[in-house]
Amino acid sequence: MSETRSRSVRVEMLARVEGEGGLQVRVKGGKVREVKLDIFEPPRFFEALLVGRAYSDAPDFTARICGICPVAYQMSAVGAMERAFGATVTPEIRALRRLLYCGEWIESHALHVYMLHAPDFLGYESGIHLAKDHGDVVRRGLRLKQIGNELMTRVGGREIHPVNVRVGGFWRAPTRAELTPMEEPLAWAREAALETVRWVAGFEFPDFERDYEFVSLRAPDEYPLCEGRLASSTGLDLDVAGYEEAFAELHRPHSNALHSHHIGRGGYCVGPLARWNLNADRLTPGVLEVAREAGLSGPCRNPFRSIVVRAVELLWAVEEAQRLLAAYRPPEPAAVEIAPRAGRGCAATEAPRGLLYHRYDVREDGAIATARIVPPTAQNLGTMEEDLGAFVERHLALDDATLTWKCEQAVRNYDPCISCATHFLRLDLDREG
Repeated sequence: MSETRSRSVRVEMLARVEGEGGLQVRVKGGKVREVKLDIFEPPRFFEALLVGRAYSDAPDFTARICGICPVAYQMSAVGAMERAFGATVTPEIRALRRLLYCGEWIESHALHVYMLHAPDFLGYESGIHLAKDHGDVVRRGLRLKQIGNELMTRVGGREIHPVNVRVGGFWRAPTRAELTPMEEPLAWAREAALETVRWVAGFEFPDFERDYEFVSLRAPDEYPLCEGRLASSTGLDLDVAGYEEAFAELHRPHSNALHSHHIGRGGYCVGPLARWNLNADRLTPGVLEVAREAGLSGPCRNPFRSIVVRAVELLWAVEEAQRLLAAYRPPEPAAVEIAPRAGRGCAATEAPRGLLYHRYDVREDGAIATARIVPPTAQNLGTMEEDLGAFVERHLALDDATLTWKCEQAVRNYDPCISCATHFLRLDLDREG
């Protein structure tokens, strides 16, 4: 197809992501001149809503930012508040938090892999269309998601916006007997997760790699989840309290969502690919072997293969939940004492979609003076635009429909939660001679 004639391709709404938005690509002389991820949902002002509220409100308020990954927001919020007040939780509380977070990783990764992303690789419009021909596969994915939700309910009180999380720990620690019924479902989930890795490893992936700067948490002796230091593929090693010294957000005129960048370097990538490239050595030998069999034998810079990494992380989260459940001892007490004081607290955790940063300034009476929340999708927006520009430029010979489909797939590689980013597809592709 000629690259010289003017063309316009439009997708009114990007399907299979959380949120609303559009994409504009301008091509001139066979080169991509401009890419805009046009985020047009209005911001929801959670940071402003928190000002003046008690510190204890932060976990419940921020959980409402997302119905898919509320635990991530809660864990970052409580971690930041505890650092502000100089509180340290017990190992038992820490383990129970990690178990709750595993439930979220399981349900979120299963949803993305089976219902949102796999249809792209198999040529289906949606997970519903996929289910018509592959009912058993979709049912496996839905059961995996349900098991993650059940684990969140047993630990957090309910599967959507858990109510059992508080600064200092939990309102109530589940008994051993209340968690034991999860052993059998998790045993099934492990086998299902293994099959998931093998299934997605067989997909066909575009030959597309980019030289990203990967950023994630890195913990001393475990795959990162609730804590760690900031690390990057360019050598960054920084306490989370220094996040704002290294990273900043910029307003882009075409977007209601801020775009993050590494100061002096540019866009960067967070999420499963970043965690894999910076922390693969923290996975268990068994999970690493499964990853190698799936073709992940070293660094991975192909964003389309992120679905394989997510499936590997799904397997890891199930096995980590099994490990934590086998060693479970109810924390006594369920929460450590909190003594509010004036100060600043920063924390970051690894949401399913990537690094989630919270910072709070708190007054002496425990009221929140300022709040800053930087979700993973906002951190990935710049890199997503760069991916799209590079991908479109290499595939200008594709017809409009195919190129539009591939652009949507490139966005879904990041499992974007645009509502979290405050917000996202309409594709406007203009080709000029």
